[in-house]
Amino acid sequence: MAARLWRGRELIAATSRQAVRTRVNRGELLRARRGVYADRALDDEDALRALFLCLPPEAMLARQSAARRYGIDVPREDAVHIYLPPEVARPRLPGLVVHHAVLPVQNPTVIRGIPCVPPARCAVDLARTVRRLDALPVLDAVLRAGLASPEELQAEVHRHSGLRGVRQARELVVLADGRAECRQESQLRLVLIDGGLPPPEPQIWVHDRDGIPRFRIDLGYREQRVGIEYDGVTHLDRDRFRSDRERMNWLDSQGWTMRYFTDRDLYRRPGHIVATVRAALT
Repeated sequence: MAARLWRGRELIAATSRQAVRTRVNRGELLRARRGVYADRALDDEDALRALFLCLPPEAMLARQSAARRYGIDVPREDAVHIYLPPEVARPRLPGLVVHHAVLPVQNPTVIRGIPCVPPARCAVDLARTVRRLDALPVLDAVLRAGLASPEELQAEVHRHSGLRGVRQARELVVLADGRAECRQESQLRLVLIDGGLPPPEPQIWVHDRDGIPRFRIDLGYREQRVGIEYDGVTHLDRDRFRSDRERMNWLDSQGWTMRYFTDRDLYRRPGHIVATVRAALT
């Protein structure tokens, strides 16, 4: 159950300053933030609601914070990112990152009571401002979740013309593909594209002789029958390992050349990935 929250000035107006102080001393109220009180300890959701009670009414969650609110996998950080119109004074609160955006934001999306910049705006803002390897997964995830269409992303990036980083955003919006199923898959695809290889197709189903789909490959090139997969920690499970071996042997019997990569390859040896796949294709 969510904590009940009150602004301090509202409590004082309804009772008195001394009454509020007495309730705090008795443990009936907790000071959630300066000027905000709660009836119990706060979880992360309550803490966010308490923060918004301290912010101007125009405030909206933005960038990484809005992406997490939409259920998009982005690198974790403690700071809360908000959008405010340029004419609204910047609140000075710890852990708060304020973005005074030149482009106005209209029609915010409200998620569990918290206003957020719309998904297409959130995705393009990140595509402009974070590194390429973290930006494409956001665009892919927005498409996969149905939060925005390719046309909406294109229209949004056009609105950002002339702003810092828009060239990167424009390039990545064209590459975005909602078939990608995880962040590392999107990043692996981008490594191959940036390495000069043709864009691989995400999530390829391989059928048996009766036309029944048997196994799905993360990324691949159908014509050359080359498949590419990212092996995360889930592949260390013994049952998963056995299943992977059965799958690998069957794909090999169907003429597929499979190449597997890990986080070490993705984040430390991208050149190795490109060279390995290029050799398999040629």
